[in-house]
Amino acid sequence: MTHETEPKIRRADGVELAARFSPGRGPAIVFLPGLRSDMMGDKATRLAASAEERGQAMLRLDYSGHGSSGGRFADGSVAVWRDDALLVIERLIPDGPVLLVGSSMGGWIGLMAAIALGPRCRGFVGIAAAPDFTRQMRAALTPDQAGLLARDGRLMIPALPDPLPLTEKALADGEACCLLDGPIPLRCPVRLLHGQADEVVPWQVSVAVAAKVETADCRTLLVKDGDHRLSRPQDLVLLQSVVDELSAERIARNPSL
Repeated sequence: MTHETEPKIRRADGVELAARFSPGRGPAIVFLPGLRSDMMGDKATRLAASAEERGQAMLRLDYSGHGSSGGRFADGSVAVWRDDALLVIERLIPDGPVLLVGSSMGGWIGLMAAIALGPRCRGFVGIAAAPDFTRQMRAALTPDQAGLLARDGRLMIPALPDPLPLTEKALADGEACCLLDGPIPLRCPVRLLHGQADEVVPWQVSVAVAAKVETADCRTLLVKDGDHRLSRPQDLVLLQSVVDELSAERIARNPSL
């Protein structure tokens, strides 16, 4: 029997954000999906089922323009989706410790959310975390694409499973949110999982994140044959073990969580 609720969080502009929340002890796990992904993916559902079994709080959500949330994808950006995530956390977990788990773009959003939450964030897990990826998107544009973007403010770029709408606002927001130019003021435990066969986000990005976070409690776990998704059964076991480790450490230090 599930105790998960499905609240709708309304933004100030009326857009409704979808979420699933299961109450329980802390730290509450918050799963942040990647670009054009949602809260029903293998990693999110695996963590949710395990959290419910042991009575740990768990929150998963869809950014605007993703999954079951309202809004248009083309109106979003990493800054918009960061604010979506923080709004849902504020409404559903207004206090208490959280453990953030971010996949791909969700890793970038998770790093920013961890900074914003400060001491409330008791741990961060990145899965092929992709901070600053909009710089690579701009650099990959052909001269014709760059010209169209400058002229129209938006264009469609080839991508699977469907072409990806890209706007100048999304790229500008991404540039304003970049983290790897200097120290990342994160002092909670950090775990970075990355497949070395990742053809979307190079594994060296996680190594760069590890070098930039201020915490000394940081480990980078490279999976030699792992792809970008890290959703094979053995990858999910690794992810679960890392989340369990950080959850157990937080509870051991403060049994009242």
